[in-house]
Amino acid sequence: MRKSLSIAGSLLLATILYLLLWPVPVDPVAWQAPVDRGLVDPFAPNDLLQVATGIDLGDYEGPEDATIGPDGYVYTTTLSGHVLRIRNRRVEAFAFAGGRPLGIEVDRDGSLVVANSWLGLQRISRSGEVETLLGGDAFANNLAIGPDGVIYFTEASRKFSARAFRDTMEATLYDVMEHGGHGRVVAYDPATGEATVLLEQLAYANGIAISTTGDFLVVVEMNEYRVLKHWLTGPNAGETEVLLENLPGFGDNLKTGLNGRFWLGIAAPRKSIVDRLSGKPWLRKVILRLPKAVRPAADVSSHVIAFDAEGEVLMNLHDPDARYPMLTGVLETQRNLYLTTLFGNTLPVIAKKDL
Repeated sequence: MRKSLSIAGSLLLATILYLLLWPVPVDPVAWQAPVDRGLVDPFAPNDLLQVATGIDLGDYEGPEDATIGPDGYVYTTTLSGHVLRIRNRRVEAFAFAGGRPLGIEVDRDGSLVVANSWLGLQRISRSGEVETLLGGDAFANNLAIGPDGVIYFTEASRKFSARAFRDTMEATLYDVMEHGGHGRVVAYDPATGEATVLLEQLAYANGIAISTTGDFLVVVEMNEYRVLKHWLTGPNAGETEVLLENLPGFGDNLKTGLNGRFWLGIAAPRKSIVDRLSGKPWLRKVILRLPKAVRPAADVSSHVIAFDAEGEVLMNLHDPDARYPMLTGVLETQRNLYLTTLFGNTLPVIAKKDL
């Protein structure tokens, strides 16, 4: 009996020491999460996304971002590293970017520019040839292209690399739990090859979009539940302000829509344990010592919003059944809304006339 108790005591002590002392690759920072107001106006629940239907992508998964080409095709990035081309629900592989391509936009010459979380900035010609514009191990996430051809892109985390983890979700979890301000916004000029840091020390820099006139950027600071507005020109050039704050979830991609709209995907709702432990960095270390199966996981939801240059929410779309979970954003065309997502082998689409 005594021997059994001794063994049990030793195991308990070893477990406690492991949870308290085992090294983990994070140095959590104490912060104060804003009070979660939940899904209240202008984010109140509805069922507007339930009219969406899915375009079958076959064996391809995770259409994380999409853009419309000058040829009228929709181009989307996928988990396998392929860029797909879609028209009239017909899907074909257009190019292989490798790594994990995330953000995608069309440049002035009709080529595609991709933010690849493993490989950096890439350009894909109209014939499908891939070249690297700006390499590196940083977590390239989303991008926008200005009227002058300058490419603005987010580096989600300079510390937790998607390539090192071989998984964007795992790298994201570590950055969320540390809250260390490792994100930044970079301007890259293809004409000169120069890269300039515009914003840094962001708590996970996620989506980015540019106004149609090119005078300001909007940027998602995901771990702070907010959207920033950074002026590029005019009397406020170089200044940054908060445009949306205390979002009800983790903001993902941004996309410039029509009529002055910006679209934002709320990939997952707020997680109460993340907010409760915002001021307890040592407990966040303990959580990361737990087996992956019992760590906090993102809750399932389907939620996207549109807002204007003043931060007024114009559209708020939900699906309470979350048939297409973890929506990252919206590509708006004259006729349709294409809903991008991290998971699944379908690209949801809504005919605007059905809303």
